[in-house]
Amino acid sequence: MIMGKTLTRAINYIFKGVPEVDVKVEVGCVDPSSRLKGKRILITGGGRGLGFSIAKKCVAEGADVLISGRSSETLEKASAELGGCAYSVFDVTDYENIPSFMEECSRKLGGRIDVLVNNAGISLHEGSIHNVTLESFDAQFGTNLKGPYFLAKAFLERFKSAEGTDGSIIFITSERGLYCDDQPYGLTKAAICSLVQGLARRTLKDGVRVNAVAPGVTVSDMTGIDRNGNLYRPEASGGRVMLPEEIAETVAFLISDVSKSINGAIIPCNEGNHIRCDW
Repeated sequence: MIMGKTLTRAINYIFKGVPEVDVKVEVGCVDPSSRLKGKRILITGGGRGLGFSIAKKCVAEGADVLISGRSSETLEKASAELGGCAYSVFDVTDYENIPSFMEECSRKLGGRIDVLVNNAGISLHEGSIHNVTLESFDAQFGTNLKGPYFLAKAFLERFKSAEGTDGSIIFITSERGLYCDDQPYGLTKAAICSLVQGLARRTLKDGVRVNAVAPGVTVSDMTGIDRNGNLYRPEASGGRVMLPEEIAETVAFLISDVSKSINGAIIPCNEGNHIRCDW
């Protein structure tokens, strides 16, 4: 029987190029406390996937959270699961209405926004420059870069530090932004990495820190990976994909006051998969 299984795996490796491995992941989470109590947080793309996991973690840590997205049905369902948190239907590519959107979010959060989590993003998975169209290029740059850029601008223009409360902007970039790429998605994320560090020194004097997390391939609707399926990913350094709850833990840390010394950081959340070595 053992020989039979070994032979089957060897055949699969020869013809499929990957060994037969079943990977499951258990996430170690920090026990919820009140470390985000009093913080009023806007999370774009917060109705599902990574954005929802970030919202769930922030709510558990005592924050007042508003989630936004394009689908009222998705947001309504997510809000109910999050205990009735505020939400607002908005497309981040509606650039001209970003100021009024921020005004609405501030009003729903009681008069101010302390933290902006620029999470909304898309990837059209072209695979080759030959498959990239003007439409797919513009769509990804609009959602992943232009929208977050002007949301950050609007946040900074209206931010007012309350007593004992500092501001924070968290960008969700990607490991794809940490190395060379020829696809629009990776290019947008590289630009976000530059933006994070370009803003960080300028905004700190106004009480706003700017940081980012750079996840590896993560379970989400965008990647199409089922969290209950096999999380094996042979090309990754750790041999697996990430879970959104793992990324949410890092985001919550960056929002919290215990990370006040961290500014302009881009934290990879991918088990070091972005590190390229010659051995």
